[in-house]
Amino acid sequence: MKNILVVNSSLSGDNGNSNKLTTKLVTRLKDEYKAVNVVERDLNTMVLPHLSMEEMVAWGTEKSTRTSAQAALATLSDTFIAELQQADALIIGMPMYNFGVPSTFKAWIDRVARAGITFKYTETGPQGLLSNKKVYVLAARGGKYVGTPKDSQSQYLKDVLSFIGLVDIEFVYVEGLAMGNESVESAWSFAEQELDRLTA
Repeated sequence: MKNILVVNSSLSGDNGNSNKLTTKLVTRLKDEYKAVNVVERDLNTMVLPHLSMEEMVAWGTEKSTRTSAQAALATLSDTFIAELQQADALIIGMPMYNFGVPSTFKAWIDRVARAGITFKYTETGPQGLLSNKKVYVLAARGGKYVGTPKDSQSQYLKDVLSFIGLVDIEFVYVEGLAMGNESVESAWSFAEQELDRLTA
């Protein structure tokens, strides 16, 4: 493992529990693999706009014929995809907001899921074009939702990531963080054990 891409989206930044999880995993991976290059994307500080039709049109325009405005619009997607293509591992810090993923993360997904580049349609359905990448989803939640119908994140992430070819996914959850000190201590203890297992 040489290149790691970290994508965080917590509103609390470095104080966010999902960010703390990604930091812990990156530290362990650095210890294990020594010389690794880490690229970090804090989507919250970027204030990503919603995807627009103008931006999608810019993607479909040949680079040599793009206007300056189109080139600027296409830069975000082109950059995000290049970072993802170069990564051996993707680490996603995933807070839960109102039973969904952060809107900034959805905006990132909308820019990395591009037909003909990260997926394509075939006679048998869509085919992901990214492969041989490990994905770690580190999810922090105030309540406890794993294995219940209210865990809308996990299946969505499996679906959208596999859509672009990322199928080797590990989930680590730290849950019940708003349910008292005992719950918090238990949640972090379990998460630490899971991180140790993944990097053993």
